[in-house]
Amino acid sequence: MTISTLRVTRLQLALACILCSLALCPITALAQDDHKPAADKAAQDKPADKANLPPLPPPAHAAQQITLDGKALKYTVTVGTIPVRDKDGKTAGDVVTTAYTVEGENRPVTFALNGGPGAASVYLNFGALGPKHMNAGNEGDSPSDPVTLTDNQGTWLDFTDLVFIDPIGTGFSRANVPEDQQKKLFFSTRADIEYLSRVIYDWLVLNNRLASRKYLVGESYGGFRGPRITHYLQSQLGVALNGVVLVSPYLNPGQDDNEDLSPLPWMMTLPSITAAHLEREKKLTPEAMAEVIAYTRGEYATTLLKGRADEAGQQRMVQRVTEMTGLDPQFVKYSGGRIETGAYLREAHREEGKLGSVYDSNVTSFDPFPFAPEQRANDPILASIIAPLTTAMVDFVTRTVGWKVDARYNALSYEVGRMWDRDNDMRRGSVPDLREAVAADPKLRVLIVHGWNDLSCPFMGSVLTVDEMPVMGDPARVAVREFPGGHMFYTRDSSRVELRKDVMEMFGKH
Repeated sequence: MTISTLRVTRLQLALACILCSLALCPITALAQDDHKPAADKAAQDKPADKANLPPLPPPAHAAQQITLDGKALKYTVTVGTIPVRDKDGKTAGDVVTTAYTVEGENRPVTFALNGGPGAASVYLNFGALGPKHMNAGNEGDSPSDPVTLTDNQGTWLDFTDLVFIDPIGTGFSRANVPEDQQKKLFFSTRADIEYLSRVIYDWLVLNNRLASRKYLVGESYGGFRGPRITHYLQSQLGVALNGVVLVSPYLNPGQDDNEDLSPLPWMMTLPSITAAHLEREKKLTPEAMAEVIAYTRGEYATTLLKGRADEAGQQRMVQRVTEMTGLDPQFVKYSGGRIETGAYLREAHREEGKLGSVYDSNVTSFDPFPFAPEQRANDPILASIIAPLTTAMVDFVTRTVGWKVDARYNALSYEVGRMWDRDNDMRRGSVPDLREAVAADPKLRVLIVHGWNDLSCPFMGSVLTVDEMPVMGDPARVAVREFPGGHMFYTRDSSRVELRKDVMEMFGKH
């Protein structure tokens, strides 16, 4: 999940998926039991302006079970903290983790992160792979719908333990230092990668799991984090992952550059716009999308490159794009066959007085400002999903698990987005780290998964990125898979169950 802005432009879409920054001093995380006694340690380490914050509670555990494929699956859920320290050894922040573990030997463990930056891990937890699922984020869902958790038939828990990590500033995780230090220690790309990698390392040490098979799943900006954390763990902390699952990642921000000259920005979005139209027409199939991708990589790309040197080609392109997208012919004509995302999200459902979501343009809400020159309302999915997810997670943690915390929960923190330090490192993306990590470990497997309809981190970006990578051993070691749905395609039951099958297959290769 990524932070949406009110005006959706191509640059802002890139920033919504991935924000980067300067490399600053490293910090480390220590094990949960290192902060005892909590009150004394908090008073010693926290600066004066944070002294009034009550300490976060000690870990809490709860025994639970679900019915999966007709069988009972018993597990333990643990909510606790891992302190993060600065270079002088003082507590700089507390990272909250939610772990689901099943009794048994030699079980793998999977760490899960969402994105933003500023998103907690509740989206992957209750949306995709945790043992409990909440319906939210689909067309017709309301933020005031009853909050109900059901047994998740798409969970990964029967074949791997799960550890959900909330980065500093998200969920209940928090910094214990002033704002200027937070930016240096947490809210920059390199610092973010280093402290989160150390959190993973410390959780493994604390729980005697260094010998377990280890996996990482990251969504959106978490998908950007994925290759960098994998490479950092592998090369700096001495922890090798067996596999990585990147959910709707924005791996290569440079693909959006030079939209006045390069065909790449338009090649990335046209297939997702077409997929949404095909879905509305009940014609969305892998075969139909294969034809769309072939046209996008072939005639569409070359026609864009030729420009006015091929007037007949331009006219054919406008007609073809009109047929593919179902948009008004005049709209496509005056767009030059280049469908700008923000304009499309207003145009696709204008007759109904609605807006499409950048995360899935077939999920809509009424446009409260239909005559404004630009979109002024919040994204439809974000507007509907934050309240139920927050309510569900706070109730689960405080009542079901019994972790009695006195703090606000941030499912999506705009404050983190505001403080995030940005610089040219953003443009480098995560592809260099992805290539190096795969090259260094011939057994590492990477599964990149997208929803067809996603326009915030479109699947075509990953397809183009992976196809430009050298083949290092088995070509299937780095694979891209698409599903019906959008950025959070896993909110659809069928897509979530299919994702589970693909991930099980990847795990089974070890």
